[in-house]
Amino acid sequence: QVESLYPRPGWVELDPEVLWSQFVGVIKEAVQDAGLHMRQVAGLGISTQRSTFITWHKRTGKHFHNFISWQDLRSAQLVNSWNKSLLLKVIHVIFTVLHFLTRNDRYLAPSFLTFSTQQTSMKLSWVFKNIHEAEEAARKNNCCFGTVDTWLLYRLTKGSVYATDYSNASATGVFEPFTKRWNPTLCNLLSIPMSIYPPVKDTSFNFGSSDSEIFGVPIPIMAVVADQQSAMFGECCFHPGDVKLTMGTGGFWNVNTGERLFASRRSLYPLIGWKIGEEVVYLTEGCMSDIGTAIKWAQDINLFTNVDETAKMARSIVESQGVCFVPGFQVSVNDPYLCASFMGLKPSTTRNHLVRAILESVAFRNKQLYDIIVKKVRIPLQTIRADGGVSNNSFVMQMTSDLINKKIEKPANADMSSLGAAFLAGLASGFWTDKEQLKKLRRIEAVFEPQKDSEEYKPAMDTWLQATKRSLHW
Repeated sequence: QVESLYPRPGWVELDPEVLWSQFVGVIKEAVQDAGLHMRQVAGLGISTQRSTFITWHKRTGKHFHNFISWQDLRSAQLVNSWNKSLLLKVIHVIFTVLHFLTRNDRYLAPSFLTFSTQQTSMKLSWVFKNIHEAEEAARKNNCCFGTVDTWLLYRLTKGSVYATDYSNASATGVFEPFTKRWNPTLCNLLSIPMSIYPPVKDTSFNFGSSDSEIFGVPIPIMAVVADQQSAMFGECCFHPGDVKLTMGTGGFWNVNTGERLFASRRSLYPLIGWKIGEEVVYLTEGCMSDIGTAIKWAQDINLFTNVDETAKMARSIVESQGVCFVPGFQVSVNDPYLCASFMGLKPSTTRNHLVRAILESVAFRNKQLYDIIVKKVRIPLQTIRADGGVSNNSFVMQMTSDLINKKIEKPANADMSSLGAAFLAGLASGFWTDKEQLKKLRRIEAVFEPQKDSEEYKPAMDTWLQATKRSLHW
């Protein structure tokens, strides 16, 4: 876990050199802990955080800025001005008409296009407006853009491989999943040069080998995948209707929609899950910010000493006494100015009430997104499989199961992103021959089934929704 840097209020960055040294160190340590030698490694799979990006000089390799995180808010003003602009309204009208006339879902997403601070596009636009060196290099066709995966590939191969995969590209918001190419219309609109983008390859694919100086021997790089899609693959959510819930730094609901790219008007967006040869699998995703971030913050200010205590603390009281927690430390998809807040504090409020309120906010937001998915995604949903660090919290898991009235499986290993990358690399290298073999490797640690009627939570959730409304547009 690379520590985030906060050079200005709302800015969130990662130091590329620290990220690189930790990445190499983790691989060496993992091989050593397994009692292996680097010569025995058949292939490397890379799963990385999505939408965090960097730009660098094509010839010298020197980066123009730190990694700009997906949580970064520096583009908030740009986002607001674009979302209120007349031009965007005209675009909505044009594509609404096109969708009405053709009934082609390709025109549905642009018909209600709104920008958010999470999208790479707006932050890239900010880069070319504010970093002269990047803008000048782009004019001379010397600027490279890369999400974390692309930059790691570039460094691992000493600059000989410059590429990304479909899962990472589709998560940037600059890549058109219908046409499977970088979106020239959007780039022209935002004055982003098309020359900066890397070629897009299959997810399970031989990208080349690492330079032998890095690990002592060259290691084939056999898969590159975005973390949420990788977790989906690691959970073996291979069939339409399979659902994956990741609760880590942020929260992500993903539904496998098979060969169909599904566009929705509210809170959901389409992604390419993975591409393996001729097979392209699409996902629909809903996102929640600041899940793990909020819990870590609570630990940092000494509301508790160990994360494992939190479920017990929450259960030690019957309810939160009307105390509500509204997350929003970094970013909200719909409102970049949503403020994180506690509401309903009383003289009788204890740490346990505060901790319970934080955990309840996770479950309430899970319920919100699940309801949207049920309403908008016209595919029968199968069993939900959860992963990520917060899935280890039994209070959140049980409350979520109660609220959505669905069974939730938790795997023995909560780090599904790493497992998904390993599965994809293993398929590309021939270690496994098909996905049926991968299903046999799944290990379920716990199953959470509904124990309470969701109506019992209605008063508390209604109070929380009211608190959320009061925290908007701070």
